[in-house]
Amino acid sequence: MGLPLRMDNIHAPTVPAGPSSRPLANGNAKHLSFAELQAKKDDMEAELKALSGVLDSHGVNMETPLTTADGFPRADIDVAQIRTTRARIIRLKNDYKDLLNTLEKYLHEHFASIQDADDVAPGSANRTEMLGDSIPVTLEEPFAKVNSVVAGSPADSAGLKPGDEIRNFGYVNRGNHDGLKRVAECVQGNEGQRILVKVTRRIESNQKQELQLNLTPRRDWGGRGLLGCHILPL
Repeated sequence: MGLPLRMDNIHAPTVPAGPSSRPLANGNAKHLSFAELQAKKDDMEAELKALSGVLDSHGVNMETPLTTADGFPRADIDVAQIRTTRARIIRLKNDYKDLLNTLEKYLHEHFASIQDADDVAPGSANRTEMLGDSIPVTLEEPFAKVNSVVAGSPADSAGLKPGDEIRNFGYVNRGNHDGLKRVAECVQGNEGQRILVKVTRRIESNQKQELQLNLTPRRDWGGRGLLGCHILPL
């Protein structure tokens, strides 16, 4: 009776770890509406959560060794299922990253076209002018409020002010900000790139100003963090 074979590559995914639907993010996705892209994003997040639950049920994570000290498959866990689950998570995360980039590009292009229309309109001023017909009739509800802004910071340069209520921060909105975790994710993933931030600013007790600001996270501004502002959830 021969000895069992060692599985030196046991940690390798059971199927190629490349993206499972890469054309969705880079190709066909551009033909989808924003609502459809957002729905696909929600579906991916739900599946990633479910797959994470599968790993949790086995008492493992993405880094847990699947072999014994002498290199043989562990007998106390379902190695095959764990490898398959890990492979799916890797592919989904690749797709998810691409989809977020697609959403970000969609928003940039959409609001850039709005800004271009404002620039040629009679009486158009700077980026912090009050927006009129270019604002959709239905505005997103604010989900965060700017608490403080450091002078000379990227947030200051973008025009953010204490008291501004944030309705959209790139692809982040009230429905998906997850306790502002998505804001941090958006900032980290767009260092050195412009992020469109839509805010509501109270200029008088009964008047509000709707603004769209361009914020570029960066480290070299002379202070802490990438933004230089502190925001709180509403």
